[in-house]
Amino acid sequence: MDWTHDDYVPHRSWDPRKNEDADFDRYIGYMKEQLKELVSGKYGKIGILWFDGEWEESWTHERGLDLAKYVHSLDPDIIINNRVDKGRSGMAGMNGEGDWAGDYGTPEQEVPSTGFPGRDWETCMTMNDTWGFKSDDHNWKSAQEMIRMLCDIASKGGNFLLNVGPTGEGEIPAASVERLEAMGAWMKVNSAAIYGSSANPFPEAPSWGRITRTTMADGHDRLYLCVFDWPSDGKLRLSGLLSEPRTVQMLGQKRRNLLGFTREADVITFSLPSEAHDPICAVIAVDLATP
Repeated sequence: MDWTHDDYVPHRSWDPRKNEDADFDRYIGYMKEQLKELVSGKYGKIGILWFDGEWEESWTHERGLDLAKYVHSLDPDIIINNRVDKGRSGMAGMNGEGDWAGDYGTPEQEVPSTGFPGRDWETCMTMNDTWGFKSDDHNWKSAQEMIRMLCDIASKGGNFLLNVGPTGEGEIPAASVERLEAMGAWMKVNSAAIYGSSANPFPEAPSWGRITRTTMADGHDRLYLCVFDWPSDGKLRLSGLLSEPRTVQMLGQKRRNLLGFTREADVITFSLPSEAHDPICAVIAVDLATP
């Protein structure tokens, strides 16, 4: 959407300009020139274009297909979200059946209950209730909520697009900075559990937290156990693991202290310290034997 351009329609109720004086095709040409400038290399290699506003009546499926084709003609490698077209099914953010343009889905203000196996998606989320900046919106999510949300999304195979709304002076609100710093500190220790990870390989999430998986360079799998609720007895139980753990280690330890475990049928019990070194989410890396 471009609420300031003379040829963009529909104009808002507060806008004195008349819709009948606009030429939407002329606006499309203007927008394509902007996109050409962005993708031409002037600003470096662009990885993703994130479109929005496809719910406007002036936008159509045919325009979406044309715009996606145009952008890919400029750069075949660029990734485009599904809001370039009209296929998105509400806030859940995924396309229904049909020939819709866009490379991935965009759930908004929610985390899918199970993810979307075999499909690419990302949750777009605000830190409070506002996409831009609103001085009286103090309903901030806590750093704990957002870190655990990040783990939840990664465990379901998704990406987390976390919004920041700057003030009119271009400053990031202090409440946002505090939360971003907390998330950055957590990621500095535990980023291996998030970056390059894939979804939880088990049918359900464990009661104590979330699980992600990474295939290492030598071909063996590593599980990352993201523990939200530290067991009071120091025994963390994981059901359904048939492969044998090779090493078990807590991320963030200065020394490579390996944790013990026992097996009973398909239940592995890990022996943990009495207290978590990170009460928000401590991460345990479990390297599995190569099949």
